[in-house]
Amino acid sequence: MGEWTGLQAEVQRRLDALVAGGREIGLQVAAYLDGRLIVNAAAGLADESTGAPVTPDTPFLNYSAGKGLTSAVVHVLAERGELDYDLRIADVWPEYGRHGKQDTTLADALLHAAGVPCPPSYTMPQDLLDWDKMCRSIAGMRPVWEPGTRHGLHEWTYGWLVGEVVRRVTQRPISWVLAEEIARPLGADRELFFGVPPELVNRVARLKDRSWSATLDRLSARVEHFDRVYPPAVRPDAALANRRDLLRADIPSTAVASARGIARVYAALMGEVDGVRLISPERLATVSAVRTDGPDWTTGAELPKTLGFAARPGCTRLGWSSAGGGLTGFHPDLGLAVAATRNHLSGDHDDPLESIAGLIQAAAAAR
Repeated sequence: MGEWTGLQAEVQRRLDALVAGGREIGLQVAAYLDGRLIVNAAAGLADESTGAPVTPDTPFLNYSAGKGLTSAVVHVLAERGELDYDLRIADVWPEYGRHGKQDTTLADALLHAAGVPCPPSYTMPQDLLDWDKMCRSIAGMRPVWEPGTRHGLHEWTYGWLVGEVVRRVTQRPISWVLAEEIARPLGADRELFFGVPPELVNRVARLKDRSWSATLDRLSARVEHFDRVYPPAVRPDAALANRRDLLRADIPSTAVASARGIARVYAALMGEVDGVRLISPERLATVSAVRTDGPDWTTGAELPKTLGFAARPGCTRLGWSSAGGGLTGFHPDLGLAVAATRNHLSGDHDDPLESIAGLIQAAAAAR
């Protein structure tokens, strides 16, 4: 890491202090700058019951972070000419074109503007394991708004909506495309999963609730559409994340991945990583441009979006934070990709991982 040794040491010191002070159980932070790994830190335990330590390649269940990987798959396929953002979803998935959804485009889906953010209210954990059932449910929905006219976080539905388009076009599940077309070329095939192979499930960190369940309860009470988008039986909490059947399932709104693996993908969207570049500079500019305005229907707050990524107001980072967990994203203006994972889920406002990400961003900007 050369000149970044000091930054690596400081990040590691902060992670060790968080674990020693009892705030965290186990966590990872990784960052790439211009395709080079400049931070690769881990601390604590992946599983308190076994004493297994967190290492840089330990996979964590990352709610929401999977959306960024799903989007990366689309952009890689678009780069190859296999997909077009203006593709009408119903042209490859005819069953989807009902109830006024016939003109919905792939771009609408990537922008969370398709108008189908709400899974059936009776959705149960076992339903998430059934790809065809979830796709039938989404295809049969009436849109909450006219597709393309507004945007709202499609928390669960995004993965199946976009993933089924990928499956129809490539004749392969999106989990296969991620593994073979992104993870393997990047040397991250043991760190990036939509559906963990059975023999690797025991490597996955176990999550634990700190204050996240209470945060979900507060959001349910205060956010108008919260329970429609997050049905009570499938709220993104630690109990759901620790289900082994869920870890093994292809659910591309979530991902089982290391911080290093996710950061490596984002770095390869911006430039070469060990000789691998996923998309061209021209496509990077296209997918980095904010295309929505106004408040997000789901959250009621400002959450601008590019083609497949969230743009945090007041920050140049594009990407997704994990519900109650870590953060993932990239700064195209800096050539910086950063990711952080944790297994002690929290809804605290003073998130130390955001502070660490800010430290890394400042160091990259000052180089």
